[in-house]
Amino acid sequence: MSEARKQLAEQLAEAVFQALSEDLSRQARALLVVSGGSTPVPFFEALAAKALPWERVDITLADERWVDEQSSDSNAKLVREHLLIDKAVDANFIPLTCEATTPEEGVDEVAKRAESLAWPASVVILGMGGDGHTASLFPDSQELGLALATDEPLVAVRTPSQPQPRITFSADRLHQAHRHILHITGDDKRAVLANALNGDDVRQLPIRAFLSCPLAIYWAP
Repeated sequence: MSEARKQLAEQLAEAVFQALSEDLSRQARALLVVSGGSTPVPFFEALAAKALPWERVDITLADERWVDEQSSDSNAKLVREHLLIDKAVDANFIPLTCEATTPEEGVDEVAKRAESLAWPASVVILGMGGDGHTASLFPDSQELGLALATDEPLVAVRTPSQPQPRITFSADRLHQAHRHILHITGDDKRAVLANALNGDDVRQLPIRAFLSCPLAIYWAP
């Protein structure tokens, strides 16, 4: 990993630590919403080393593939292996899957579980794909319109470009956070973001749904 990306992970961990500390100083619990993929791994590990009252912190995911939690494609597995470690081992993690066969069948059960969390979230950390998707708001998803418009917390998603069905928090629920952070690396992602900033068609580049609210951007080459 480059020195710049390591530094980025440390700076982001410090910012999230400060945000959670601030909110925990005035409320009983705080919620952190994270994203999966390879980009956040060094950030997860840096954050897990921070001394917080982790037993008062709820953690969930912005979205998840509807796979078994032991699958290498599971974002929950990633969180358990890289964030719920070290000092953060006592955090309350709520995954976005259940025993149901499909996300369409399981979405209500997962939503019920998610409603017990400390909303509004203290921090939502978003990633972004090369196609401009964030969470599981994909440009080619037939559920994109619903996920952008509904006030339901979670949406089951099918996307032609993705092998597995998914579940995602809706744009509305993700918007209801005190702070929003976009964590990306590489020149290709910077170019996608520049493109997103130069237009307003959310369906073409769904990350645009979050460019209308204050968004802290953490980027390194």
